[in-house]
Amino acid sequence: MKTDDGKIRKKVVVILVLHRHVLGKVANIGLPLQTNFKAVCYSVKLKKDMKKLLSLCIFAMLLTFSANAQIKTPQPSPLAKISQEVGLSKVDIEYSRPSAKGRKIFGDLVPFGEMWRTGANASSKVTFGDDVKIGNTAVTKGTYAMYVTPNAKDWSVIFYKNTSFWGVPGKDFSEADVAAKVTVPVVALAENVESLTINMDNLRNNTFDIVIEWEKTRVSVPVSMDTDSKVMSDIKSQMEGPSASTYYQSARYYYEEKKDMNMALAWVQMSLDKGGEKFWIVRQKALILAELGRHKDAITTAERSTELAKAEGNGDYPRMNDKSIAEWKSKK
Repeated sequence: MKTDDGKIRKKVVVILVLHRHVLGKVANIGLPLQTNFKAVCYSVKLKKDMKKLLSLCIFAMLLTFSANAQIKTPQPSPLAKISQEVGLSKVDIEYSRPSAKGRKIFGDLVPFGEMWRTGANASSKVTFGDDVKIGNTAVTKGTYAMYVTPNAKDWSVIFYKNTSFWGVPGKDFSEADVAAKVTVPVVALAENVESLTINMDNLRNNTFDIVIEWEKTRVSVPVSMDTDSKVMSDIKSQMEGPSASTYYQSARYYYEEKKDMNMALAWVQMSLDKGGEKFWIVRQKALILAELGRHKDAITTAERSTELAKAEGNGDYPRMNDKSIAEWKSKK
């Protein structure tokens, strides 16, 4: 029996690696086109469909590449981040900046009497590196969402603990999450501000303003921080010289490394003078005295260490002192 060449169907297996969801069917042979190409097999007639197959493969590859390409376009309200050193701390603000583009803003696009996210997209956020006061309200360091309720003559400004909302909290608003709330006056600007601008101005050692400007409106939120106390504490510490702990650590190191024992003795005494008698520091003094060959003084000092240790319920140091005293008595 003759085999009809026209009836001979040789099959070619074509494996296409496609990428993501089903996009549709291509050509007349009904090949499903996917863009996360799993192995897709299709059988075609060798003689009649080879051209069609080749065209199909090229088309599928081009379509795949175009499906994967991502067109990047400018954001209508681009993200802005500003960071400012204020006093001895840092303040960061992150917000999106919409532009007016010929629109009326306050009282229209941003209605009066309604809470606003102070920008576009996610709510604007302010991060304080140290504790601050907003108005007369103490606010602990951390990140807060900044919401405003604009009115013609003044704005209500809220610093909100829950920063997870994309826009305003709406029905989920909770007074318990209000870290601070202030009312600030509106200042009319002579020049139009096209894009929303949030900045920090009037920088002083202990105070600054968070300034919001858009259209012909400007509001300023006063913020203060206790920079003075930090500076005064640092000045006092530096003027008083090293701490009792620093003197003790220095004396112990000199003793352990067998350096200048007279210097070690002077430092351990400075530690006791500044920080008071501590049984472990008094023992350290006894050890240094012994190293200097002053065993009688070392014994007296170790006995004082024992008294102090027992008064505080410590049993280890009396045992160590007794052992040292026995050794030093043999050397007197």
